[in-house]
Amino acid sequence: MSALICGSFAFDTIMVFHDKFKNHILPEQVHILNVSFLVPDLRREFGGCAGNIAYNLGLLGGDGKAMGTVGTDFAPYADWMRSQGMSLDFIRVIENSYTAQAYITTDQDDNQITAFHPGAMNFAHENKVSDVKGCSIGLVSPDGRQGMIEHAEQFAEAGIPFIFDPGQGMPMFDGNDLMRFAGQADWLAFNDYEWQLMQDRTGKSAEALAQQVQAVIVTRGGKGSTIYTKEKSHEIPPAPISAVEDPTGCGDAYRAGLLYGLMNDMDWETTGRVAGLMGAIKIEQAGTQNHRFTMDQFRARFQSAYDRTF
Repeated sequence: MSALICGSFAFDTIMVFHDKFKNHILPEQVHILNVSFLVPDLRREFGGCAGNIAYNLGLLGGDGKAMGTVGTDFAPYADWMRSQGMSLDFIRVIENSYTAQAYITTDQDDNQITAFHPGAMNFAHENKVSDVKGCSIGLVSPDGRQGMIEHAEQFAEAGIPFIFDPGQGMPMFDGNDLMRFAGQADWLAFNDYEWQLMQDRTGKSAEALAQQVQAVIVTRGGKGSTIYTKEKSHEIPPAPISAVEDPTGCGDAYRAGLLYGLMNDMDWETTGRVAGLMGAIKIEQAGTQNHRFTMDQFRARFQSAYDRTF
């Protein structure tokens, strides 16, 4: 079974300010804001939802094909993907464009100031689901607006079941847009903030939406996650962690676990726990694609965390 993962690729430039923003931003002067932060710590990571999800699914031994649009600066990321055995077959290079870029500055209170340049991501609609043969499950994750719309339509028209995961793309869609996605998708996935936006914009409860799709999945950070189905709600406990190093990319790791469970016909109690453990492993490591494990290690930790096997 193979998954087609539609979404973004991005370079994440992460900087750390060794102070607090509030000590340098004067509330009464924000109308003439002009500040500079010295950032001694800087790292550049490979990111983007499609790249992150495909990387994590690969760790689990799943066959995931990432589809996205990138710029002419993508070569270092491409080299990394090849070194990890990730497919580049459905990545389209857009001339005269940069790969999407996120510039993130974090202070000592874990506040963040982010600037995001979408770049080649705006051309995501130039890729077509029909370009990929043999995929039996799909995922529409944050990407260019038109790309998300068209890829959802194409999955539905091809009869390929898929997860709709709007993520950071939520602000681009109103209630009618979101209900159209819900009518096309087989599964809906949100974090708790995104779910609140979904509920506010559609007026639908999780239980109501679960009558239209196979499941509504809502992650709740350190509180675990809830999976709503037509029959019942499954409360998935969080997996124990050794440290909170970096939460960036935990949602993508979780979604890779969802795909893995669905691709292997696991029940929701098991699928949710696989996904939750993926998020826990990710949060212990800085960066979105720097964690790694063997399946023997994963199975052992799964049994330790949940007192069960899969």
